[in-house]
Amino acid sequence: MNQVNQNKAIPNHSVPNNSVPNEAVPTVDLFGIRVSKWGMDDTVRYLAQAIESGTPHQVITANPIMVMAALEDPSYMEIMKKAELIVPDGTGVVWAAGKAGNPVKERVAGFDLLHELMKLGEQRAWKFYLLGSSPEVIQAAKDRLQMLYPGVKIVGWRDGYFKSEQDQEVVEAIQAAAPDVLFVARGADTQEPWIAKYKQQLAVPVMMGVGGSFDVISGRSKRAPKWMQKLRAEWLYRLIKEPTRYRRMLALPKFAVKVLREKENLG
Repeated sequence: MNQVNQNKAIPNHSVPNNSVPNEAVPTVDLFGIRVSKWGMDDTVRYLAQAIESGTPHQVITANPIMVMAALEDPSYMEIMKKAELIVPDGTGVVWAAGKAGNPVKERVAGFDLLHELMKLGEQRAWKFYLLGSSPEVIQAAKDRLQMLYPGVKIVGWRDGYFKSEQDQEVVEAIQAAAPDVLFVARGADTQEPWIAKYKQQLAVPVMMGVGGSFDVISGRSKRAPKWMQKLRAEWLYRLIKEPTRYRRMLALPKFAVKVLREKENLG
């Protein structure tokens, strides 16, 4: 995992307060979705500036399944287009950018980005709110993160098992806690739309969907071994561990075929 140097300056390509920052981010266009070309260090520095600005930012950690979902669902595509920052989480997205002739610097995995933000947040006294997973998992994840980063302020946490009529109650709890960073783990089909719907009301500087990260942090599940990560085979590890994911995984070959057929129009 890349180290974050607290003494590094915020890059000059960052933008003034209260402006739309995604125009300052170097991106690659994948079927209308603009994915950041930055590596981990630049991404973290950019989000540090977002926290300093106080302007709400939705961060989406994109993978091929999410890209294909956006191509099939206009409302999901709209969410992707309105997000302030989309990072290349999936190795398939990194591969597609290379095929488009406009490569990203590196994969920016959401799990690693979460830890980098916690690490820098410990130094800068940022406040975090954790939302999602089961009551047992979120409690265990909170305890684990507090142990790993004793200097951070985890100002609130709750499970993701709430109904739409409870949304306002959850939003108000987050508002009252006033975090700098909100991590949401409710599944890609739910967490991104939920963040987008309440982004302005929540007014949290950095809001990011983290999928199954809390499950891994809590110890309930394991991340793919390093050698599988290096081979870009985390998807295979997840499929082996959770065979019921096979329907979702069918999007991967469709994505690959689409990239190869239309790579001249990407970038």
